[in-house]
Amino acid sequence: MSTLSWSALAEEVLRGHQLTVEEGLSILHSSDDELLDVMSAAFKIRCQAFGKTVQLYQLMNAKSGLCPEDCGYCSQSKVSDAEIPKYNFLSRDKLMEGAKIAAERDVKTYCIVISARGPNEREMKAVETIVPEIKEKYDLKICACLGLLSPEQADRLKACGVDRVNHNVNTSAEYYEKICSTHTYADRIETLNAVKNAGLEMCSGGIVGMGESDEDVVKMALELRDLGVHSIPVNFLNPIDGTPLQGLGKDLTPRQCLRILAVYRFANPTAELRIAGGREIHLRSLQPLGLYAANSIFLGDYLTTPGQTAEDDYKMLADLGFTVTKTEEVSIGSAN
Repeated sequence: MSTLSWSALAEEVLRGHQLTVEEGLSILHSSDDELLDVMSAAFKIRCQAFGKTVQLYQLMNAKSGLCPEDCGYCSQSKVSDAEIPKYNFLSRDKLMEGAKIAAERDVKTYCIVISARGPNEREMKAVETIVPEIKEKYDLKICACLGLLSPEQADRLKACGVDRVNHNVNTSAEYYEKICSTHTYADRIETLNAVKNAGLEMCSGGIVGMGESDEDVVKMALELRDLGVHSIPVNFLNPIDGTPLQGLGKDLTPRQCLRILAVYRFANPTAELRIAGGREIHLRSLQPLGLYAANSIFLGDYLTTPGQTAEDDYKMLADLGFTVTKTEEVSIGSAN
């Protein structure tokens, strides 16, 4: 596809065209010589919805390890031998301390995460207690990532002030059974439907580099579009020692990671697109280019792995000429 065609495809998307599997694959299979043209076209789409703004997220691993699920990528699963901290739900003081740091860093969304199949009643009550306190004291949006949810649990999260629930689809429907056997792709979709029906924003993305095909990568992007997901974190597999997938992800190059981000922007032109786990080890020196497609990053560390320092992220954003924002009402339609 020529330079003109990438730009023309971006224009079609901005006029309402929905990316096809074939078009997504053409982006993934584009040559290195075309890479900057692909990213320029993705940037055109990004600017229409988000201008040159970036939204920051911060994770708080509120319960680590002890998970009964067997997700092959996860250091906290029952099949992982990774050496990680293991603890039950954090105290109020530690959660409030994390929220204070997030507010001081100009973070938009504070993400409370637990490792579990789903929250038990004690964990639900802990979330219901802490969320109103955080929101009263700090200017933060709250995203909860608690595992599989019932409709009643989703309603309770909405009632206590949670803004958004993260529940990743992780990969395509066809590939899902290769990475997990203790629950299904359909289980995850059921949780997302409960979240949507409760009036909560849906945050859902996945992990690339788990041995899936290029078609699986594109199908996940289109599934997230069809679900109407508001926020999409794209993770690049960090193959943690001690997990079943510890040897995978080696084929991901920084250039291919950029193409993947471009596919997700073309497929989801108005969704918040976040470069999530693994960006430091897979994008490496090309991290800044990723933000020509994405408009959001996690600040600081991830759940059980370290991230780039907040200071380095601020410098990267300043070098790009991008502005950190905590609102979605931005001046759009201009790349200047």
